[in-house]
Amino acid sequence: MRSAFHLAYHVRDLDQARDFYSGLLGAHEGRSTETWVDFDFFGHQISLHLGEPFETTDTGKVGEHMVPMPHLGVVLEMPDWEAMAARLQAAGVAFVIPPSARFQGQPGEQWTMFFRDPSGNPIEVKGFADFDLVFAT
Repeated sequence: MRSAFHLAYHVRDLDQARDFYSGLLGAHEGRSTETWVDFDFFGHQISLHLGEPFETTDTGKVGEHMVPMPHLGVVLEMPDWEAMAARLQAAGVAFVIPPSARFQGQPGEQWTMFFRDPSGNPIEVKGFADFDLVFAT
């Protein structure tokens, strides 16, 4: 069965969203109207609609960090994760959690970074050296 995840949420400015999601994150723009735009977000569909973004709180305890909840994200292979981390750092993105490793030497060892889009929506990008360990316990 072939499938892709779909998520729709609010942003305050579609032009800023286009610059951020397409220009910085590398998502490919799809259909759009004056009030929303679709993106191919690493093989998944996100639909950004004009409106007030959802409220978030730093209540998700992961390791030693409290992460923004709810949030969306993507899991990348390490070379792609490293390239994205470098792009975000070069662009001066303010990280909620800067690029760092967690669960080292444990099942599910990963690299992660948290940041927000221009409307404040939290995004996590994870990197795995071995995709077979994404769901390791």
